[in-house]
Parts: sequence; C-alpha cells; structure tokens
Amino acid sequence: MATKSFKGRALLPGNLEGKALASKQAFNTSGSYLDNLFGGNTTSAPCTDPNNKDFYKKELKGAIICTPMTVGSSLGGASLMGVGSLGVGPKAMLFSEHIDSVSYAGLLMDDVWNDRRVITIDLLGDEFLETVKTGDPIAIREDGTVEVG
Repeated sequence: MATKSFKGRALLPGNLEGKALASKQAFNTSGSYLDNLFGGNTTSAPCTDPNNKDFYKKELKGAIICTPMTVGSSLGGASLMGVGSLGVGPKAMLFSEHIDSVSYAGLLMDDVWNDRRVITIDLLGDEFLETVKTGDPIAIREDGTVEVG
C-alpha cells in the first residue's frame, strides 16, 4: 500500500508512529471502558462496547484510535481522563469529523492538569476513514498531518 497523507486540525499535537485501530463507527467513550472505570482493571483496556463490532474486545490501551467521532454522555470526558489516570488510555485519537466538546474537554484537562497527552487530531476527512484499516502503520506529525501506510 502506498503511503497516503491526510491533514487535520491538531488539537493536542504531537509526533507518534504505531499501528491503527480503526472503525467507521463512532467511539463510545464511556461504553468502551466499562471494565476499567467500574471493574478496576488497570492492566489492560479491552473494549467493552458490543455495539462497535470493529473495536469490541480489542485492546484500547496505548491504541491509536481512528474513528469518525466520539459519542456517549456527559461522562465522556471524565472517562477519557479516568483511563489516562489508570494508565490504560489511548496514545492518540484521530477523527474524520469533529471531536465532541465533552470528550475534548477531558483530554485537554488531562493534558494540562496531569501532563498526560493523548495526541488528538480531528477533521481528517471521510477519505481518511475509507483508507485506514486496523493494523496499518500510522505516522502522526505535530502539524496535524497523518500518514497511513
């Protein structure tokens, strides 16, 4: 596969390389981390959202999550901040659309208050999600550029 480049809005910028965990379904921030938030699991983060067939039971700890957007409730930002404090949060969240303000607030507070940055880029476009597949190599750049392949 030839490398494809996408440019998004770097909300929490950084440089990172790794493997994609991709879904064309929205990411349920609270529903995906139930085992961690309410079960006390601090060693891994298997996705607990059975409605997302692409992510269900896949490891979210240290993942580069590629999704259209986040969904959930007012607990979404606290969920992301909480899994960060447990040491099982993602390394990056890449969105084809806008991130919701509640999830972004949790990621931003974790970055500012706790010095735990989850690289966050949104507005990467529909073609990004049509291109990226789970396991694809991803390179994230400080300016919001994401290379797939």
